Amino acid sequence: MIVTFIFLAVLIGGMAIGMPIAQALVLTGVALMWHLDFFDSQLLAQNLQAGFDNFPLLAVPFFILAGELMNAGGLSRRIIDLARAFVGHIRGGLGFVAIGAAVLLASMSGSAIADTAALATILLPMMREQQYPSSYSAGLLASGGIIAPIIPPSMPFVIYGVTTNTSISKLFLSGVVPGLLMGIFLIAAWAFIARKHQLAALPRVPWGQRVKALGHSFWAMMMPVIILGGLKGGIFTPTEAAVVAAVYALLVSTFIYRELTLARLYDVFLAAGKTTAVVMFLCGAATVTAYMITLADLPNLLADSFAGVMGNPVVFMALMMVFLLAVGTAMDLTPTILIFGPVCAPLAVKAGIDPVYFGFMFIYVGCIGLITPPVGTVQNVVAGVGRLRMETVIRGTTPFLLMYVLLLVLMVIFPKLITAPLAWMH
Repeated sequence: MIVTFIFLAVLIGGMAIGMPIAQALVLTGVALMWHLDFFDSQLLAQNLQAGFDNFPLLAVPFFILAGELMNAGGLSRRIIDLARAFVGHIRGGLGFVAIGAAVLLASMSGSAIADTAALATILLPMMREQQYPSSYSAGLLASGGIIAPIIPPSMPFVIYGVTTNTSISKLFLSGVVPGLLMGIFLIAAWAFIARKHQLAALPRVPWGQRVKALGHSFWAMMMPVIILGGLKGGIFTPTEAAVVAAVYALLVSTFIYRELTLARLYDVFLAAGKTTAVVMFLCGAATVTAYMITLADLPNLLADSFAGVMGNPVVFMALMMVFLLAVGTAMDLTPTILIFGPVCAPLAVKAGIDPVYFGFMFIYVGCIGLITPPVGTVQNVVAGVGRLRMETVIRGTTPFLLMYVLLLVLMVIFPKLITAPLAWMH
């Protein structure tokens, strides 16, 4: 209990006074070292460096770069144009365009923030022009954006897999069917809203223009085919898949679509480098804390404390999801993975829960946290792009958030929704 108290008190206390999360993690590791009478500055530096020096983590900068290249090189816009050509004529069609584009973009970038920014920048002005309610439009775009970390390739799955020593390839495959279910649940919610508010539809696009839009988006659509096909066929690892995605996006943007100039390429690499630096520093800092958590045997201590609950996997999963959802409302997804992944994953294994299933559920709940106040990272993106009040975005997100929670409950009660398709695909 003393170890747990020190871990939580130093971490939460550091963040409460405005300390960056990475620095709070390092401070937490140092506090645990002092408590265990194990302080060694050289060991601290070695663990910090070990957090960066990890081959699977090379996937992170390349997936970040791929997302930046997609947005700058016109791949994201062509995917949205394709969705608009095929479903824009339905009542509330722009909402269905947003959902379809969100699912397609999710299969390419794996970044909730990047996908949400692309969707909001292009579709929010169009929704305003069609006189859609601003709250529901913004809420839908935010809710669609969080599909990105679920459908592979997914940067959070990479970080979770490295942090907890879980198969990244299996984590990738575990997100395919649930990601599609997220899209279906959004469609159901938006169809009800569109009918209730009598939302307008775009003019029907002739088949000739649909075929043209399909042709324009062909090279963009090939990216998920190459990535998923390569992973399923064992042609490359998730890390190599990230490199393939970045190189492919670069070639398509510069030589096929020709929208990415040399001057803009510098800005793309700079933006990707800044984001990578933040993520990698977090990984290094979390490695320090994770090392001390292991040394203090915290997972086993907690397992002994909650032995009664761990005897029932469904009850344990339900309580764990409530805990992670509470954490996700106050913390971004990457820090949540780095801080609580090493603690929660061993507990799940002791409770008899499949580690890949638990890893998927961990990320899914973290994604829900991205559209849940008070932090609501993705909601802030939509509010910033659309120049909307945060209250407006939160109000519009509520019906879609409830659908996601319903899906969460179903996946806790029926784990086969994830494990059965995963076994078949693997």
